[in-house]
Amino acid sequence: MTFTGIHSANDIAGALTESVERGGLVVDEKDVCADFFDLRTGFAGDVLKKFVIYRTRLAVIVADPTKYGGRFSELVQDHRTHAMVRFFNSQQQARQWLANMPNAKC
Repeated sequence: MTFTGIHSANDIAGALTESVERGGLVVDEKDVCADFFDLRTGFAGDVLKKFVIYRTRLAVIVADPTKYGGRFSELVQDHRTHAMVRFFNSQQQARQWLANMPNAKC
């Protein structure tokens, strides 16, 4: 299976599998649906919760969180130091975080 992004609830299981197999997953903002950034939908919460429950790492790259609103920017800030799910401004930062984790395969 090739990871093609997280565009619906059906894609979460595939993303989890990829993360477990790779020792973590890097997802760019273009790889998630618009509902991810609209916190009223609950989609971001569902995604993040699954990664935390299954204890596998997710790095989300969002160049400018402020373009998605204040609540989303707060979520990004709250997850800057989270153990399982973190937001980064660049691919390099995300990959560096994953590479420094045990069992990382990036």
